[in-house]
Parts: sequence; C-alpha cells; structure tokens
Amino acid sequence: MRLLKLPEGGKFEFTKDLEDDELPQYAVLSHTWGPDEEEVKFAQIIEGTATQKAGYRKLEFCVEQTRRDGLSYFWADTCCIDKTNSVELNTAITSMFRWYQQAIKCYVYLPDVLCSQKATGDHDDGDWVSSFRSSRWLTRGWTLQELIAPKDVGFFDRNGVKLGDKLTLERHLCEITGVPAQALRGRDLSSFSVAERLSWQKRRSTKKPEDRAYSLLGICGVSIIPM
Repeated sequence: MRLLKLPEGGKFEFTKDLEDDELPQYAVLSHTWGPDEEEVKFAQIIEGTATQKAGYRKLEFCVEQTRRDGLSYFWADTCCIDKTNSVELNTAITSMFRWYQQAIKCYVYLPDVLCSQKATGDHDDGDWVSSFRSSRWLTRGWTLQELIAPKDVGFFDRNGVKLGDKLTLERHLCEITGVPAQALRGRDLSSFSVAERLSWQKRRSTKKPEDRAYSLLGICGVSIIPM
C-alpha cells in the first residue's frame, strides 16, 4: 500500500509500497469520480502537474482534514495506485476492503451537497439533508465497502463542512442504502447471509460492469489471487 505524505512546501510525496505491519496511522478518501481527465492520477503526482486537474480539490480537502485530525498520511484511490501496472491494480482491488478497514479515519467528500451554515448536529432539519439523501455517493457500487469497512466515517460537503458521521447519520444511511445498522456499527459481516449482503448492491451503479463484482469482494469475504 502506497500512501501520500502531507506535503511540505506544496509538494506531495509518496511513501514506498508498505506492508501491513509497516503502515503508519492514515486516513482514506471516499468520493465520487468525475470524468477521468479531471481526476489526479499517479503519474501527475510524480510529475508535479496534479494542481492542473479539477480533482485536485479533493486532495486539498483531504490534506486539510488529515492535518486537523493530527495525522500525517492519507490514501486516495485516484492517485495512490499506479493503474498502468496490472499487478499493482489487481492487488489493490483485492486489498481495498482491508485498506479502508485499517484506516483511522475515512473522509467522504460530497461535491453535490452544500451546507449553507455550520452543521448543528440536528440531522433531520439541516438545509443540506435533502441533497445529502440524494447524493450520488450513496448509489455507487464501491460505497458499500467504504461505508461499512472503516470504523470512523465522516461526511463533508463540497466546502469541507462536516455534516456528521455514520453514527449521527445512521437513520438516513440505513434508509437509503438498505444496509442494517448492525453492519454500520461493525457487526461481523459473516453473521449476515450472503443473499442479504448481495441485496445491498441492488440499484447501485459502477463505471465498469466488473466493478459491481469487485466492490463485493470484501463484503462477501472473497479473495482473488492477483495475476
């Protein structure tokens, strides 16, 4: 697993590819993908051209929030995987659930949600609740593992305002995703039938058809051997 270290002097640096027992405490970013040409890729971090991409705003947000939480490292799927390397990509796909599970913090960045005033903790009356409930993030295929695997999941609007976490927003999350509260609270997924776990994927969309299966690997406890 390759992490990004918080930049000093405005320049990002990657760690080496780390084994599980080498990992420092880190945060992970969960988000909705824009057009591929707008997202920051691994090569653009290396080349120093990441700031030219619209998706760089997500990385800026992640840097700011990671620093607020007293951490020094974070992981983002857009740029921490060298997708030109098929072995690395396959390893990432089969390891993704564990990587989210091991994160100290998971930041869900919602560009289609805007809170006009600081969230007050009343999660039934905020001006952002309607747009939160209709956010595209909630219907992604990959959302399942990014919602269930990490213990601490925080939700942020497009300006980085924190709306709540998966405990305070539990009612909305359960109603919209169909995932039971026990699963969000960390109950062992093996205690849910495979049929029930598969049902959580209904009506979800992924950019690639194969991602529907890949995004269920960790949910169903399935491993694949990278080729």
